[in-house]
Amino acid sequence: QVQLVESGGGLVQAGDSLRLSCAASGRTFSSYAMGWFRQAPGKEREFVAAISSSGTNTYYADSVKGRFTISRDNAKNTVDLQMNSAKPEDTAVYYCAAHRTSSSYYYTSRYEYDYWGQGTQVTVSS
Repeated sequence: QVQLVESGGGLVQAGDSLRLSCAASGRTFSSYAMGWFRQAPGKEREFVAAISSSGTNTYYADSVKGRFTISRDNAKNTVDLQMNSAKPEDTAVYYCAAHRTSSSYYYTSRYEYDYWGQGTQVTVSS
């Protein structure tokens, strides 16, 4: 089992950068593929970015490709989401999630993830 705690959310202006971090408990973090999702008011939770357990493979939603970067540090049990060139449509609660796996895959469906953090609010003003 793993517990996830997000941090780094806040209020930024359009065009600014923000870095979200997710800290995981447990000694088997390197056995989990990780993902970031977001949920805006009145909308379903949507995929943002994913990274394989080793960090070798990453994948992004088209809406954030080229602006966001997902990375992880297995020694520190953290996964980060660097958000550059923020847009008002990026406003949402951001969640990190974990999927236990022995593969080198990443996962893009929220239904594939077993553990979730409590979320951190990101607001981008225009």
